[in-house]
Amino acid sequence: MAHLFRDLSLGHSKRESTPLPLQTKPRMLPSKLTSTDLQSPLGQLASQLTDSDLRLTAYDVFLAVCRTSSSKPLSSSASASASASNSDSLGYNSPSQNNNHSPNSPALQRSLTSAAASKMKKAFGLKSPGSKKSPGSGPGSGEGKSKRPTTVGELMRIQMRIPETVDSRVRRALLRIGGGLVGRRIESVVLPLELLQQLKQSDFTDQQEYDAWQKRNLKVLEAGLLLHPRVSLDKSNNASQRLRQIIHAALDRPIETGKNNESMQVLRSAVMSLASRSDGSFSDSCHWADGIPLNLRLYEMLLETCFDINDETSIVEEVDELMEHIKKTWVVLGINQMLHNLCFTWVLFHRFVATGQVEMDLLYPADGQLAEVAKDAKATKDPDYSKILSSTLTSVLGWAEKRLLAYHDTFDSGNIYTMQGIVSLGVSAAKILVEDVSTEYRRKRKGEVDVARNRIDTYIRSSLRTAFAQRMEKADSSRRASKNQPNPLPVLAILAKDVGELAVHETKVFSPILKGWHPLAAGIAVATLHSCYANEIKQFISGIMELTPDAVQVLRAADKLEKDLVQIAVEDAVDSEDGGKAIIREMPPYEAETAIANLVKGWIKTRLDRLKEWVDRNLQQEVWNPQANQEGYAPSAVEILRIIDETLDAFFQLPIPTHPALLPDLMAGLDKCLQNYVMKAKSGCGTRSTYIPTMPALTRCEIGSKFQGVWKKKEKSQNSQKRNSQVATMNGDNSFGIPQLCVRINTFHCIRSEMDVLEKRIITHLRNCESAHVEDFSNGLSKKFELTPSACVEGVQLLSEAVAYKIVFHDLSHVLWDGLYVGEPSSSRIDPLLQELERNLLIISETVHERVRTRIITDIMKASCDGFLLVLLAGGPSRAFSRQDSQIIEDDFKALKDLFWANGDGLPADLIDKFSSTVRGVLPLFRTDSESLIERFRRVTLETYGSSARSRLPLPPTSGQWNPTEPNTLLRVLCYRNDETASKFLKKTYNLPKKL
Repeated sequence: MAHLFRDLSLGHSKRESTPLPLQTKPRMLPSKLTSTDLQSPLGQLASQLTDSDLRLTAYDVFLAVCRTSSSKPLSSSASASASASNSDSLGYNSPSQNNNHSPNSPALQRSLTSAAASKMKKAFGLKSPGSKKSPGSGPGSGEGKSKRPTTVGELMRIQMRIPETVDSRVRRALLRIGGGLVGRRIESVVLPLELLQQLKQSDFTDQQEYDAWQKRNLKVLEAGLLLHPRVSLDKSNNASQRLRQIIHAALDRPIETGKNNESMQVLRSAVMSLASRSDGSFSDSCHWADGIPLNLRLYEMLLETCFDINDETSIVEEVDELMEHIKKTWVVLGINQMLHNLCFTWVLFHRFVATGQVEMDLLYPADGQLAEVAKDAKATKDPDYSKILSSTLTSVLGWAEKRLLAYHDTFDSGNIYTMQGIVSLGVSAAKILVEDVSTEYRRKRKGEVDVARNRIDTYIRSSLRTAFAQRMEKADSSRRASKNQPNPLPVLAILAKDVGELAVHETKVFSPILKGWHPLAAGIAVATLHSCYANEIKQFISGIMELTPDAVQVLRAADKLEKDLVQIAVEDAVDSEDGGKAIIREMPPYEAETAIANLVKGWIKTRLDRLKEWVDRNLQQEVWNPQANQEGYAPSAVEILRIIDETLDAFFQLPIPTHPALLPDLMAGLDKCLQNYVMKAKSGCGTRSTYIPTMPALTRCEIGSKFQGVWKKKEKSQNSQKRNSQVATMNGDNSFGIPQLCVRINTFHCIRSEMDVLEKRIITHLRNCESAHVEDFSNGLSKKFELTPSACVEGVQLLSEAVAYKIVFHDLSHVLWDGLYVGEPSSSRIDPLLQELERNLLIISETVHERVRTRIITDIMKASCDGFLLVLLAGGPSRAFSRQDSQIIEDDFKALKDLFWANGDGLPADLIDKFSSTVRGVLPLFRTDSESLIERFRRVTLETYGSSARSRLPLPPTSGQWNPTEPNTLLRVLCYRNDETASKFLKKTYNLPKKL
């Protein structure tokens, strides 16, 4: 047995430091062991034998097999040697061995030396008592104090708390019995029967003590021969019925036990008849104490003596010799090495439990002894042994699992050092039960079942589920306690924090221990916690209807917890075969980020829907009043920019970790809202083509007619009607007046400028975001308005042209289209137009923002040039020009350019030259003689249409792109040339009429 234990330093026994006084009645000394809820798995006796009865009986057996005397002197001390000559000894032969012993050297008188004791102590690895105190060695020990135990017999008496009077009485009886055992072994004797015959009432202090002693021995006979016999009884066995009657009668009235007494003879006859029945071993042994569970309970009592009575967590120094003598009882008790290993495992384990579950010097040897039991279990299939084995291991496993299935409640910093031993003990017990006891395991291939791993997996999952439930209850209590405080944390946010702390504690404290049996202990732990929290968070997510601070707190806490748990699992599984894939599959995502994103998208959609409704409603009410504010912007634009700014502020104030990821959704929505505002604001304002009048059909001048003035007046009236019908749709709504259109232009410019401000503010917000990265600032697309700026630029361009052409062709049509060069050119020159243009330019300058003012004035100049050319080239039959009128036209055009140059305060000269180049290219045609114009027209037409034009010149279409080399431009100059040559050419070539 010594190989089971480790080397530990040796001390000395602390057994009782005062002698047991002589007593008149036997009394068991009290034990210091704590009570446990563990029942002995070795079996419950059907008789009424108490632990005290069993202890006394076990002591009787021990003395009988060892044939000890009271105090043989020891060679280890001078005092012991001095008293050796006075010692008594037993003189009968050893019942446990075949050789005879000298009466002067009985087994129990072997000296006790620390050198001998140290062998087993070192191998055991068990703790020696902490001091050198021994029975009789305490303070004040001297005369009247007992000495250190000098024999194994004396040590056993002290260890079993047997009073000296009882010990002396048994020894006397054994001396008497020994006289009749010459040549016989002790196992051939039924000890209680012999004791009943040898001891009389006179050997006891009083009748009451004697009666109790007699009843105990009769109960032992009943237990060993009737209730728990080695060999099963037949119901018809007469001896058993007779013995049962004798014992029951004796329990009511003591029997006479004299040698020749009839009742004693009847008792002996019945007892020996039953005890002598063969168990198939072909020996002459009597079977009175070797039936299960009586033998195991008696042996348990003997093994308990290995523990020091004054330090019950320590093995006595003399354990080697003590165990050697205890094993001599095997022949009487029917114990073998396998039963010894099993019983000693249980005794060590039970002692660990009973002494507070803190002594690893008891737990590790118990676990080591269990390894021997595992070997035994594989070597035998004895049904009786298997039954006791199963009962013992089930008890050990049940106790261990009660603690391991909720190890968070069991272990703390004060006892965590015991966890490894308890886990090892539980796993070892489970392996034996599954691999050697379970029939189901035998039907499977061993490779299919990893008992240790499965048990650890179960312990981890069970304990963490329990711990999680406790944390949840704690979180709920914490929430209720803080409900009156400002901004109390939601329960699941508290729980997430607690679970995270639990996971860290698990990996630091418990996982390193459990990893010895399960390589993925930490991964299993966090997967279990992940699953527990998943049940709560998914239910929470399914009930969220809108984005609230509590919801965001919980989801963020859940997301952080999940990332922490997954990180632990990944790190734990880095060396596993599958890299932790199996564990990660156990952890389906909470989708907290997705839930947050969906909530934020819902929040964004709600805000955008409101903004769209606001845009539609306020644009319908907007009057574009230039006096609404000092800047000349539309109040609705100021308001929408304010709403957008507030929306962005509110977005970045959301307590979410994904601002950069969700910002593009918000930006795109705001961008579309603003674009929609701009598109609707410019709709209905007209374009360049809206205001340009339709060109009248080509005609030729009526030379020298006296009715020319009349026809011109009539044509003027017709042209006016045509133009008015085209722009009638613009006249009924004051919101499309020039000042109102200028306000719209200002508004678009304001929105475009504010885009840059908003984008810079967004970058500032991003820099303050906890989750922002460098790429979030470098990638400009997600934080820019893409649609609105181009819509604003396009809107300014469109409305600028619309304003220019509206002024020139609509508002000033009475001085341009209806007045300029109508009739005699010299009497209808450009001055009235210039005056009206100047007045409108003043309005523009006062209304339009300076950053877009130049653009509008430039567009007005372009419209004026277009209008000037349109009068010259498509003014209708009311206009005709001679070569002499060319100077008037050139002077008027110069006056038009001077208006926009304004002596250097207006448009730049190069800009004026650029946009007046078309007019300047056409005007020389009005100085050119008709013959040259006709010739040029023929040549250009032939170049354009080729040889097909030789027979008949085709009528060139009107392109509107006036050019001195373009056929239609040349043709129109001829149409408005007031001379005979041009008129005849047009009549002959195209048969053009003189009037419409």
